Amino acid sequence: MTRPATSDNQTRQRIFRAAAEVFEEKGYTGARMQEIADRAGINKALLHYYYSSKEQLFMAVFHVLLKKMFEKIFSIFSEEISFKEKLKKFLEEHIEFMIKNPKLPIFLLNELSQNPALAEGLKEMINYGELRDMIYTRHAKELKGYGIKKNDMPQLMVTVVSFSIFPFAARDMIKIMMPEMGDTKKFNTYMRERKSFASDFIMAALKHHKK
Repeated sequence: MTRPATSDNQTRQRIFRAAAEVFEEKGYTGARMQEIADRAGINKALLHYYYSSKEQLFMAVFHVLLKKMFEKIFSIFSEEISFKEKLKKFLEEHIEFMIKNPKLPIFLLNELSQNPALAEGLKEMINYGELRDMIYTRHAKELKGYGIKKNDMPQLMVTVVSFSIFPFAARDMIKIMMPEMGDTKKFNTYMRERKSFASDFIMAALKHHKK
């Protein structure tokens, strides 16, 4: 008997959400297929019907999350707006993405350190060189006005991304320094306020760099 397409898609979505939660919380090594099945509300046999192994499921989750994030980045920087506007929009949307996936930075760092082979798949997905060249080509005049040359782009791009990723990667350290940030609601409010702060701060720094 063939499974209805709608039911099949819904089951896959439930499995994906459950797997993403478990992998982000416990990493690849600590994750158990039984726990993923339990969170998805299905039995383990059905889970194995869709994904024959934990490795197959992990790679599916890993690639979908990253693909979603980097496709959004390319989409923003492909728009016909100024670099300043793109910077603001990127920080707004990337921070919101991180709020929805707060454990993703630590998850990625841990898994890449334990399984360097994952980096090979990332190179094709991220396509850093294409993104860097696209940004500079489209905004060369604007960036040169801020004193940014093409060989400065790696510094600029890492600086921009760190404004949104670092607080999530360093959440435990931030909680020690600022105990009130242990409250998820307060931390998310802080990060949403950071959207405009980070954008304004980077633009002010670029204007200063121009001098």
